[in-house]
Amino acid sequence: MPTRTSAPRLPDLHNVPTVDQVGIEERVARIKARSIKKEAKVQGMTLALRMIDLTTLEGADTPGKVRQLCYKAMHLYDRLPGLPTVAAICVYPTLVRTAKKALGDSGVKVASVATAFPSGQAPKAVKIADTKYAVNEGADEIDMVISRGHFHAGDHAFVFDEIAAIKEACGDARLKVILETGELGTYDKVRLASDIAIAAGADFIKTSTGKINPAATMEVTLVMLHAIRDHWLRTGRMIAMKPAGGIRKSKEALHYLMMVKEELGEEWLDPHWFRFGASSLANDILMQLQKEADGHYQSADYFSND
Repeated sequence: MPTRTSAPRLPDLHNVPTVDQVGIEERVARIKARSIKKEAKVQGMTLALRMIDLTTLEGADTPGKVRQLCYKAMHLYDRLPGLPTVAAICVYPTLVRTAKKALGDSGVKVASVATAFPSGQAPKAVKIADTKYAVNEGADEIDMVISRGHFHAGDHAFVFDEIAAIKEACGDARLKVILETGELGTYDKVRLASDIAIAAGADFIKTSTGKINPAATMEVTLVMLHAIRDHWLRTGRMIAMKPAGGIRKSKEALHYLMMVKEELGEEWLDPHWFRFGASSLANDILMQLQKEADGHYQSADYFSND
């Protein structure tokens, strides 16, 4: 995997490409119109399970709730043998240690939101301290939010410098940079924010916090995939992608995977390079896999909500 050998630099904002809105929306419409055959459908749904970050980010979260979520991460549905674990559990920094202990040597990662999630409205020093606390508690991955106020004010250098500082504070932990695309307004702004995040050192770019609507859409994700592709073609450095929020049905997940394969290649069809931030998606996939196994849908009551 290529490594960065020089300090990150803000990209030339005059060279950020404009987005063909009609082309993006037509491309997504064509993907959504496709059908998927049974064998490929089962393989795709199983892969999607491996890519899910199960998440609990509520003010009322407790150690008990986190332990329950960790158990589900490792035992998605024991009535169906051979299911994988999910990719990661995502929690607040104060619950990282609980998740780390509960997951043990399962291989499931612990992700932690940081940087005054979800608003991002805190001084840089507070955001760096928040990040370092999560990493010291054992977080494998950090999910930060960009300062959308500064972005909209045109202070792109501030956004870039802040991401670079958080990346440095992450140490060995991987950094997911949340753009909160529902607040950016246009595809061109999504592309610009993607390029800034990538240039500043993001390991992942991520659509949303899941706290506002709209969250992830295939159209926005496609714009971000193009930013990742262009960076890879230019530098050879792979960047990971995470659409988050609003992806609830297995058919949607399969369409996302088709798009990733065609836009970036099979190398990205791996939990290291692509994730879903969609906890409710897991249950729909489990229901579909149960139907494929015995021809019958299970009631949603058979699957835990957490």
